[in-house]
Amino acid sequence: MDLANIMSVGKRKKKVRVGRGSGSGLGKTSGRGMNGAASKRGFGGLLHREGGQMPLIRRIPKRGFRNTLFRVAYDVVNLDKLVDFAGAAITPELLAEKGVTANRWGRLKVLARGDVTVALDVSAHAFSATAKEKIEKAGGKATVLGAKPAVDSEAAKA
Repeated sequence: MDLANIMSVGKRKKKVRVGRGSGSGLGKTSGRGMNGAASKRGFGGLLHREGGQMPLIRRIPKRGFRNTLFRVAYDVVNLDKLVDFAGAAITPELLAEKGVTANRWGRLKVLARGDVTVALDVSAHAFSATAKEKIEKAGGKATVLGAKPAVDSEAAKA
């Protein structure tokens, strides 16, 4: 006997071959019993079966609604990040290029955290009301991208 043989003892276990006759000890029903879901082919386990107890997935309260099909998702940026770009026209493309936003959703929303002391020219798909107010109070311009132009009622009649 040498070291290679000692190390391999008990390392390899033979695969149990079920359903190979009554002489094997695991013939006919292959050790699964007679009836029930566990005896059937494709039985996935007992993850959501808890006997007579109410299953966990049914015990947990379900609240709210997530409109994942029709929601409009935005990349968000706060005003304190935009102050660094004063003097330039701030667009979603510029912010994605500089690494400020990930440009994950293709739409940008500006939020109001931070103070604005310089005039900013910001173009975004959406603004929070406070952010828009802060930008305009500092003498800047907040342009909403993709918005429908306002129709002049006099021009529409003509």
